[in-house]
Amino acid sequence: MPHIIVIGAGITGVTSAYELARLGYQVTVLDQHLYPAMETSFANGGQLSACNAEVWNQKATVLKGLKWMSQKTAPLLLNPSFDLHKYAWLIEFLGNIKHYEQNTRDTVRMALLARQRLFDIAEQEQIEFNLEKRGILHFYHTQHDYDVAMRVNDLLCSGGLERHAVSVSDIQTIEPTLTGDYYAGFYCPGDATGDIHKFTLGLAHASQKYGVQYIYGVQVSQLKQHAQGVDVIYHASSENMHADAHVMQTIRADAIVVCAGVNSYSLSRQLGDRVNIYPVKGYSITVQLNDTLSQNNAPWVSLLDESAKIVTSRLGKDRLRVAGTAEFNGYNRDIRADRIQPLIDWVNRNFSLSTEHCIPWTGLRPMMPNMLPVVGRGKRERIFYNTGHGHLGWTLSAATAVMVSQEILAEHPL
Repeated sequence: MPHIIVIGAGITGVTSAYELARLGYQVTVLDQHLYPAMETSFANGGQLSACNAEVWNQKATVLKGLKWMSQKTAPLLLNPSFDLHKYAWLIEFLGNIKHYEQNTRDTVRMALLARQRLFDIAEQEQIEFNLEKRGILHFYHTQHDYDVAMRVNDLLCSGGLERHAVSVSDIQTIEPTLTGDYYAGFYCPGDATGDIHKFTLGLAHASQKYGVQYIYGVQVSQLKQHAQGVDVIYHASSENMHADAHVMQTIRADAIVVCAGVNSYSLSRQLGDRVNIYPVKGYSITVQLNDTLSQNNAPWVSLLDESAKIVTSRLGKDRLRVAGTAEFNGYNRDIRADRIQPLIDWVNRNFSLSTEHCIPWTGLRPMMPNMLPVVGRGKRERIFYNTGHGHLGWTLSAATAVMVSQEILAEHPL
């Protein structure tokens, strides 16, 4: 039985391990943290959003980014300090503007496949993750924004998405708790929300009954590919209090799958590949709905405010996830108060609920310049990737896990 090592126990790593194990492979997953889903898969916006599949490679996005550079509370921030990786990534991003329409359609199709596969897995493995199949409501404040969005909606629908226009009265009917003045919106009834951390943790547990082994608290330091397989050399990570970080260990596999999020960039360079991932920082707050009034006045339908670039997901009776912003600032993981406060202010402006208890979080999205994930074999035999999903890891991972596992099956049959 071929042995496959998956590097990374986030949503892409765990779904990849699950699909490989279901095919019959021996699978080992390595992660630097002590538990699954402790990086970008910990507290994202929660949306399983095919309706958010539009890639960012547009002139309008670039112009907005330049305009927002001087505003600390802007939805998109770029640290202008020189960094070769960052500016090379941006140049490549601009070069993909010409592929905007095709890449958006491709992402929609992938998201629709992933959505159904995730629903099927959750039902088969009986994973509880606060799933809400109430759709996603995208709303706009001005006619200009709505007119632009109408063209985007036509593009999304050409990729197979079911999403229709809604009036102000429709918005109030779909989500009665939402206050404020809006022009119009779009509603995607097939999209959903859920707790990515709960799902990934549940799937990691479920995958163990198919033989998946998880080794937590280890840092991969070197990868050596040769004719007989791949040697993965690792040591205890900084979180591991029970092992000597100076002691190197080696585990051999017939093939590896790199699912290491923003760390995939450095690992790919070891392997002779160029997986040009750049970390794009995002923030979220989890509002604790501790009183009846807040529970009654928090939205159940997932929302996306176009002007603020903020999304919401209801995670059970007593939690509301609110997320947004994109920050190009390297590998900095600091939680900035001036980036969290706009999320709190947005909640207070739009809903009658208490924001007294909010848990802030930040994560680094592994973003490719073309906004498409890297799925498949690298230049060398036995090396595979399932990474670079950007802000759509939760949305796309169930499909890309199937894709990479089928490619491994073709090259390393059981």
